[in-house]
Amino acid sequence: MVSLEQARLMIAETLKKGREMGFKPLSVVVLDAGGHVQAFEREDGAAPGRFAIAHGKAYGAVMLGMAGRAQMARAEAQAYFMQAVNGVFGGAVVPVPGGVLLRDDAGVVIGALGVTGDTSDNDLEAALAGIDAAGLAAEA
Repeated sequence: MVSLEQARLMIAETLKKGREMGFKPLSVVVLDAGGHVQAFEREDGAAPGRFAIAHGKAYGAVMLGMAGRAQMARAEAQAYFMQAVNGVFGGAVVPVPGGVLLRDDAGVVIGALGVTGDTSDNDLEAALAGIDAAGLAAEA
């Protein structure tokens, strides 16, 4: 399980990394293993629609058990698969980097973190810093 304290720490450290790197304003969401929102923050200046994108990155990761990079590779190789997945999940999946699986010490998926606001690769870089600060294992 991802605690609220861990979720808040991941968000704070993700945003901190983004500011340190000069990224555009970020939005960060943490989901539990069932895909439910544990915490969310949107930096000043971030577009209001960024919640849906951050959520879609994290939601796809946790619901498919497949991080953003793997989803993107799958979408590029088999677009029909990701179209079908998005049909099943009401269009809520955003298959790009920035959706990161969170695993416990035993390797069990305990949630996901989604970041958006800059390039997908930069979003991912910020996400990994936040997850590392919380002491959790990340699958990007």
